[in-house]
Amino acid sequence: MGKKSRDKYVSKGERRNVAKFNCTSENVNALERQIRQRKAWKQGRNVVLTIENPNKTETNKRFIKVRAKDLWGEYRHQKVYTMTGTAGG
Repeated sequence: MGKKSRDKYVSKGERRNVAKFNCTSENVNALERQIRQRKAWKQGRNVVLTIENPNKTETNKRFIKVRAKDLWGEYRHQKVYTMTGTAGG
């Protein structure tokens, strides 16, 4: 075991330590995110939504996470409404 020649090393921060191709794009707007969440919910996946906390006394938790099944219900049990008949009289 040799002695290190430097006392302290500080990184210059020049390069990334994480590959950028795997990062999520920040340009995805809120509407696209909601569309993806709705699609995943329809497929039966475990979707977690972030909503405002209905309990206003919990000031340290402004937003909470809830399961989409608890908020929207089970997709398979949703009623389907269709327009039938003729328009006009």
